[in-house]
Amino acid sequence: MSKVKKSLNVDGKNYAYYSIKEAKALGLGNVDKLPKSLKVLLENLLRNENGTSVTWNDVEALNKWADSQKSDHEIAYHPARVVMQDFTGVPAVVDLAAMRNAMNVLGGDPQKINPLVPVDLVIDHSVQVEHFGTKEAFEQNVELEYERNAERYNFLKWGQKAFNNFRVVPPGTGIIHQVNLEYLADVVWTNDKDGETVAYPDTCVGTDSHTTMINGLAVLGWGVGGIEAEAAMLGQPVTMLIPEVVGFKLDGKLNEGVTATDLVLNVVEALRKHGVVGKFVEFYGPGMRDLSLADRATLANMAPEYGATCGFFPIDEKTIQYMKLSGRSDETVALVESYAKEQGLWAHEGEADPVFTSVVELDLSTVTPCISGPKRPQDKIVLDGANTKFTEEIFPKTFGYNPSDLHKEFAVEGEDFKMKHGNVVVAAITSCTNTSNPSVLVAAGLVAKKAAALGLQSKPWVKTSLAPGSKVVTDYLIESGLQEHLDTLGFNLVGYGCTTCIGNTGPLPAPISKSINDNDILATSVLSGNRNFEGRISPDVKANFLASPPLVVAYAIAGNLNVNVATDVLAKDKDGNDIYLKDIWPSNQEIEEVVLKHITSEMYKSRYSNVFEGDELWQKVQSPEGELYDWDEKSTYIANPTFFENIKDGAIDTYEVKDATILALLGDSVTTDHISPAGVIKMDQPAGKWLADRGVKQYDFNSYGSRRGNHHVMMRGTFANIRIKNELVPGVEGGYTKFLPTGEQMSIYDAAMKYKDAGTELVIIAGKEYGTGSSRDWAAKGTNLQGVKAVVTESFERIHRSNLIGMGVLPLQFPQGVTRKTLGLDGSEKISIKSLDGKLSPKQNFEMTITKADGSVEKVTLDSRVDTLDELNYFKNGGILQYVLRNLNS
Repeated sequence: MSKVKKSLNVDGKNYAYYSIKEAKALGLGNVDKLPKSLKVLLENLLRNENGTSVTWNDVEALNKWADSQKSDHEIAYHPARVVMQDFTGVPAVVDLAAMRNAMNVLGGDPQKINPLVPVDLVIDHSVQVEHFGTKEAFEQNVELEYERNAERYNFLKWGQKAFNNFRVVPPGTGIIHQVNLEYLADVVWTNDKDGETVAYPDTCVGTDSHTTMINGLAVLGWGVGGIEAEAAMLGQPVTMLIPEVVGFKLDGKLNEGVTATDLVLNVVEALRKHGVVGKFVEFYGPGMRDLSLADRATLANMAPEYGATCGFFPIDEKTIQYMKLSGRSDETVALVESYAKEQGLWAHEGEADPVFTSVVELDLSTVTPCISGPKRPQDKIVLDGANTKFTEEIFPKTFGYNPSDLHKEFAVEGEDFKMKHGNVVVAAITSCTNTSNPSVLVAAGLVAKKAAALGLQSKPWVKTSLAPGSKVVTDYLIESGLQEHLDTLGFNLVGYGCTTCIGNTGPLPAPISKSINDNDILATSVLSGNRNFEGRISPDVKANFLASPPLVVAYAIAGNLNVNVATDVLAKDKDGNDIYLKDIWPSNQEIEEVVLKHITSEMYKSRYSNVFEGDELWQKVQSPEGELYDWDEKSTYIANPTFFENIKDGAIDTYEVKDATILALLGDSVTTDHISPAGVIKMDQPAGKWLADRGVKQYDFNSYGSRRGNHHVMMRGTFANIRIKNELVPGVEGGYTKFLPTGEQMSIYDAAMKYKDAGTELVIIAGKEYGTGSSRDWAAKGTNLQGVKAVVTESFERIHRSNLIGMGVLPLQFPQGVTRKTLGLDGSEKISIKSLDGKLSPKQNFEMTITKADGSVEKVTLDSRVDTLDELNYFKNGGILQYVLRNLNS
């Protein structure tokens, strides 16, 4: 809007910007009260106001938010850029390639299918920890990575050449969120347009739920499904209701020996109890200023775990210090400070607190060391007593073992040690949450150094690994001499990327795996990650625990969860003396001295100077040419999806489900990991059988994530998680259901195809918090391809609900007090669903008619979770991509 457009001069250079102060002068009297995260949204609306998709009424609605701290007003938000990792990025590029084919079918110009905003794809999810505990592990894992992913990497190189505004960060560089934090983000973005340079807040959406990490650097960003990200790339706004903002006030200071990981696990627990799903969280208060930028990034990273859309930190001196350390240009740093202060985005002492929807407070001095698990990040366990929690609750109650079996010992073929329940078989320093934080990585290195000096070792049954978030981490661990001590305890470099936390753990040694499975041992993992859902880390491990990197090292030494690592003897030293955690735990001063001495700006500048070129292996990757991709029908990695088969059909005005069968009846907290294909592909699963039928050997199956570009594999892996529990087959774990016509138990995929052949429509019915977890677009794509017309739940998590709409699947919600249990559903029913008011509209009611096996009929009114007009347009077109494609061709 030109009337708020002003000019800002920074060190002799002029920048155009859209002034919040000018907007206040035009009558927006509440803007000074707004949380700073909402000021970023306000600027976005001011800059994109065009009288149609963004109006002055939208701007005023944000101003009015300050009066009630809530709003039901929908806005169109335009992020500055999109970031993707390769697991979710490959299918996004596949869809773009398929859209070009579909545009060709419609007689349009395929070149219209191009990203309209900058897109960065970081290849970080494909490395698997096959080799570990040796100096050769990194090179061996990288060699396997390129061998297994040749087709995918060829395809991504084609995309890098074929699409404008699209960059690829090659394998072996780092984790997307750390690369974003250390290099990609500018905090204030600029764009040359109409002869002037426009400055505005750096914002992004990403195809990974932990995109939220960038909020630690004051960049507003969050995870969206791949489908939604593709639309953003193609110029479509992210439609959203103006969010509630929960203020998280930090007071005090962390005590000696308490890490940022301990802090974030406390925050996750507190915010899950408070309830922040679909809301922004904004951190503020005097305690915030004592947190390093890396500590802030740790807190922001785990927003999906506490359920928020994002966890935002405003710009202040710590932001500027980090930008200088990480090698940002002097021009960028000067612009960020000047712009933030001019726009009221700078946090400073003495300023009045913003107004918030609600406030949570935490005195940092009350935080104590902890871990969380065994299935959810929010289930915090105080470290001193974690062993008691394991023996008295987790072992007998959570997993149903006989307490008398706790101390049984089991032989391991060819080994001189015995396995026990609670043995830590995976100890991994991994994941973006902590490998981006120098203080906890240095702490882990110092624990290893002190332990090695005493002659301590990791237990022989522990698979140890270190997967840093960037090569800068390796630089400072080597420079400080700490890497050699980590190596001594088996924490050798295994790769740069998201490994154990995403399920790329690799197999356990065969004898250990056999002992676990033959004896039903409750094996455990301890990892410095953010996700510990069932079936995610390893098929051999049921109980998974999150912990700080130094505690990961400590648990590798202890070797079992039935050890109080806070107070018990960890091990004997080389002279036979008892060694406790306090004997090897570094002081805060020791950690700080290493950080200050060995981490330099030159490390960042050197590592990122040629970040897009890649190593020799990447440079050798061959790729095809041309604007249209030449699909290989024999490929088991990349295939032209069937989403656009009906693209010539028009949009719908009504939607009805007739005499559908319940494909799966599910409980509470079903995650996208339960729904979406993830982890290892097993031979006895439909996807494994499909690959085997095409001559792929089991050793080369790779992971589901690596094959996300092939819908034949992915639709077969949907609802195939080894821990999912379908109430249609009581007492059975895994992706099975009852095929109603015969009563036969079979895989959910096989049953879905039989129903499809018979012309039977399908629905999914579930409990609370359906779709928690990562922003997995295949959780929605697979649901669509299995023929599911509607998903009916007690509540949805934000991203998955959005993705279902993006794939043309109707999300419906039971009214308060009505559940699958109150309705007595058992899977024998026929389900019919139709709208109560004829034509489709946002938030309308649908009537569900339940016809039971005995002929009795019950009706219940459901709430549509198609919340906005834009979402309705996507749904009516059969999905967001079909909507975009038809609009681009109109």
